[in-house]
Amino acid sequence: MTDKKVIRGAGGRPSPPSPPQPTRVPDTLHSRQFASFTDVLGEGEQEGSATASKLGLTKGTTAYNNAFLSDVFLNDTPVLQSTADFTSPVTTDFNFQNVGFTPRFGTANQTHIPGIEESQSVTSVGVTVTTSAPVTRQITNSDVDAVKVSVTFPQIQKATDQGDLLGSSVKLRIQVQYNSGGFTTVITDTITGRTADAYQKDYRVNITGAFPVDIRVNRVTADSTSSSLINAFQWTSFSEIIDDKQTYPNTAFVNLRIDSEQFSSIPRRKYRIRGCKIRIPGAGANGSGTPTVDLQTGRIVYPTGYVFNGTMGAATYCNCPSMVLLALLTDTRFGFGDHITDSSLDLYSFVTASKFANTLVDDGLGGQEARFSCNVNIQNSNSAFDLINELSGVMRAIPIWSQGSIQLAQDSPKDSSYLFSLANVNEGGFSYSGSSLKTRHSVVSVSYYNMDSQDIDFEVVEDSNLISKIGTVVKQVKAFACTSRGQAARLGKAILFAENFESEIVTFNTSIDSGAICRPGSVIEINDPVRAGVRRSGRLSAVASTTQMTVDDTAATDLSTENNPIFSVILPDGSVEAKSVSSISNGVVTVSSAFSQTPNVNTVWMLNNDSVQSQKFRVINVEEQDGLNYAITALSYQDDKYPFIEDGATLPTRTVSLLNQPKDPPSALNIEERVVELNNQAVSKIFISWKPVLGVTNYQVNYRFENGNFVSQRVSKPDFEILNSQKGRYEVQVFSFNAALEVSATSADATFDAIGKTAVPSDITGLTYEPISDTMIRLKWNTPTDIDVIKGGKVYVRHSTLTNGNGTFTNAIDLVKALAGNTNTADVPLLEGEYILKSQDDTGNFSAGETSIVIDLPETQPKLVVLTRREDQDNPKFQGTKTNVAFDATTNSLNLVGGGQFDDITDFDLVASLDDFGGIVSSGTYDFASTLDLGGVFSVQLRRHFLTEAFYPNDLINSRTANVDTWTDWDGSLAYDANAELTVRTTQTDPSGSPTYSGFQNFSNGVYKGRGFQFRANLTSNDPAQDIKVSQLGFIASFDRRTETSLENSSATNGVFTSSGATNITFNKAFFSGTSSLGGANSNPPSVGIQASNMASGDFFELSNITGTGFTVHFKNSSNASISRNFTYQATGFGKAA
Repeated sequence: MTDKKVIRGAGGRPSPPSPPQPTRVPDTLHSRQFASFTDVLGEGEQEGSATASKLGLTKGTTAYNNAFLSDVFLNDTPVLQSTADFTSPVTTDFNFQNVGFTPRFGTANQTHIPGIEESQSVTSVGVTVTTSAPVTRQITNSDVDAVKVSVTFPQIQKATDQGDLLGSSVKLRIQVQYNSGGFTTVITDTITGRTADAYQKDYRVNITGAFPVDIRVNRVTADSTSSSLINAFQWTSFSEIIDDKQTYPNTAFVNLRIDSEQFSSIPRRKYRIRGCKIRIPGAGANGSGTPTVDLQTGRIVYPTGYVFNGTMGAATYCNCPSMVLLALLTDTRFGFGDHITDSSLDLYSFVTASKFANTLVDDGLGGQEARFSCNVNIQNSNSAFDLINELSGVMRAIPIWSQGSIQLAQDSPKDSSYLFSLANVNEGGFSYSGSSLKTRHSVVSVSYYNMDSQDIDFEVVEDSNLISKIGTVVKQVKAFACTSRGQAARLGKAILFAENFESEIVTFNTSIDSGAICRPGSVIEINDPVRAGVRRSGRLSAVASTTQMTVDDTAATDLSTENNPIFSVILPDGSVEAKSVSSISNGVVTVSSAFSQTPNVNTVWMLNNDSVQSQKFRVINVEEQDGLNYAITALSYQDDKYPFIEDGATLPTRTVSLLNQPKDPPSALNIEERVVELNNQAVSKIFISWKPVLGVTNYQVNYRFENGNFVSQRVSKPDFEILNSQKGRYEVQVFSFNAALEVSATSADATFDAIGKTAVPSDITGLTYEPISDTMIRLKWNTPTDIDVIKGGKVYVRHSTLTNGNGTFTNAIDLVKALAGNTNTADVPLLEGEYILKSQDDTGNFSAGETSIVIDLPETQPKLVVLTRREDQDNPKFQGTKTNVAFDATTNSLNLVGGGQFDDITDFDLVASLDDFGGIVSSGTYDFASTLDLGGVFSVQLRRHFLTEAFYPNDLINSRTANVDTWTDWDGSLAYDANAELTVRTTQTDPSGSPTYSGFQNFSNGVYKGRGFQFRANLTSNDPAQDIKVSQLGFIASFDRRTETSLENSSATNGVFTSSGATNITFNKAFFSGTSSLGGANSNPPSVGIQASNMASGDFFELSNITGTGFTVHFKNSSNASISRNFTYQATGFGKAA
């Protein structure tokens, strides 16, 4: 006998809606722990917070402490944002919440910081507090400073009849009674939220009255009388706390208390402070004023004409390196004050160095700053010698012992203090030596502490001339106590200058009368006839007056009266004085104005003029030889270096020899143009080279652009570069210098037509792709080779829906935002069509060609297409909501509109297109005419249909309104500045009700989750002359086929159901079976197969009510009576509900 299976259908009535899900408020109450740190800031009284000091805030005020918090960094992040109102910051101003902070500034009489615990004793209470039964405990130990009250809530939550779990609020009050004097409330708190676990909170109660002390905990909120509301709490314990009352006089420190919930480990802590208060010079002599400190910079401001009278003023904060060194030498707490006092120091040399250090110079960033500032945190022990020299080096000074005191000899502008020639040195004359090129550097990398990044930064200073000679040889230098980029740059320039222009050393021996006067650091002048080629120094043979004197050996002496002669002598007091020359006759020199003293006969004289000058040296060592003679060692010195180092002024040439004659000009002049990388940017440069001239080490290059003024530059190599060259004609002249730096009579000349950076970049090459998921691919291409693309340029990735290879850059849209020019990969959505790439240089020039790859997606597994929507196929087309866009029947597409007003047209004959009058607007939107409603929340496959093309609607020069410098195309054939994107937003509620939508996001082919979907096209144009055509616009919505078995159903027992009459089965995840607007309600129900067990002969089952959410199965026997049977099912349909 064959079993019969009867399948009867049922009506397509949809199942009733599901009941709402219960609400479960998340746990919001969690016990917290706090960590406290005591950090020492420094020895001696400190100024304190850098920010508060600059703002002039008063210590101890709320505003001061809040400002200090902006100078406290936890893991390099400030506690309080610098933009906050320090008087009353809001919660969002804090990067970290619940931070406690108390500073002490290192005064001798500072108080202790309350709350730093020395010990605590815990006493258990364990009593539930009710409104009718407050709990009280007494403290009798009079050493106790505070009591920590700990309360515990086992749970706080409220259950409703609908199954919701909600939070609750409990208000409590802590009261204190001193010596039975009556209770007063000290803490009132309300605990609000929900927790299913124990929640504990501690309260610190400071003891301020007489003992014994009673602590009482009250419950203010009424006790719960319902089992559905749980909010009882216990007073768990209390701790008797004895605080650490150490004041640590003369030590600045802070106590920091943080919420450990915000940190996974102990945070790194940094404090931006202004450090020790140190003495600065006091009121000057003869009413010359009193120095002050600039509140913003810490620079000492000296009054004009200030004269130090030997008295130091009160201690204050400053960052003057000279005063910092003085404090280190004389302070008895952190310095050498037990061994050195003011009487052991030449205070005048310290003040002189301070004036030079605090003079304002160009900071290299458009402002000014002190020449030298000292910002350092000395934490480690160091030898006195090393530390003194390091601090002295901050201001380019050295400490020397002279005449019974320590003096500072500083590298600062000085007049010559002595004159030397063959007339006052021993018979050995002058011996010269210089550094080898192997020991020199062409690049100095100066490390300094960057206060903005709170890390070591590097300032790199280069000498392009030396780089051409010796290559890139880097010297690493640590700028001690430096936090200024400008100061670091000046240090690097000074080092390069010294190595290149002050590396020559001269040694000679002289008699005691000269050697005893010279001191290290002093500047001397030398006239060496062997080097200069002429004798310009000797001794006076006669002195007639303070304006007239006779020189020795006139026959061997070049006494020129041309080229601005200057006559210098050593006066009786040992000083050097110089006067301009009025006349010279038979060895008699007459000066234009009188010397301050009458020179002695036989004193040393020296003559300088523009044609040949003495050499200047700075003394670095004076050594007594035998009691009668001194050996002097000096380093070459240029007094014009300071404007060169600090302001970039041109270094004037100092002629010290007439030995060389003019040279011939260079030959074989060659000019070419290159695009190179400089400071991480692409720049065009003109490279000029020539054949070197024998015996010439310096050349002068003159060049001008488009008949402008000539620019002159001296170089020491046979090539020259003009950076940032422009398109146009350059004229170049190159002269030769002799050893005396005299130019050749003629020059090598050439002209060159440069193109600058107008050339278009190369095309993208080597485009391939690889899949990385079902919906994404990775595009790969060769890294662009053009420097102006790699540095500052871009790579554009666009997509066209065309699959026939006819896609172009103009009829495609941006798939991702423009990528950096050095990029060679991009992860993009997997779309059918053509991926098109172009490169763009840093000036906006696109590559001439474009590189593309076509992807034709294969047929996928069976799908249920529920909707194919095309806005361009409606009649009329594009019926959605338009903002600044319109359908153009001429182009048969959706376009941006013109920005002009109809009333603004004065001559209709001159208007090429009324739609585009006034220039194309910059942006517009089109919202699809209808919303996709799936009837429930599903994961749906969405595939876009989007065909666009950028174009020029009025391709006439006169119709373009944008600045000509912004045009990317002159011919009008390439419209790159218009674009479009398709976006989608979703909702999980009924779109016909009051839905809440997500924000619009870029629409790429993929799976989206929601019930309702709305689509928007965004049209943009960066050029009023360019528009974008959207000719095809739409999407396809589909569901993948899937199969569900009873093994996946949580209602089954090991995947098996047991029937009992007509049994309703609900699918684990609903299928999409259609809606009234998408194919018809239940138009695509899933197919269901039943596999029954323990069936007897004649048994059968009936399937009915098959919908997207489930079905009904009814097992019967041969008598048509209901029976109970075990069964499994397999359902196959489309879509999967969320």
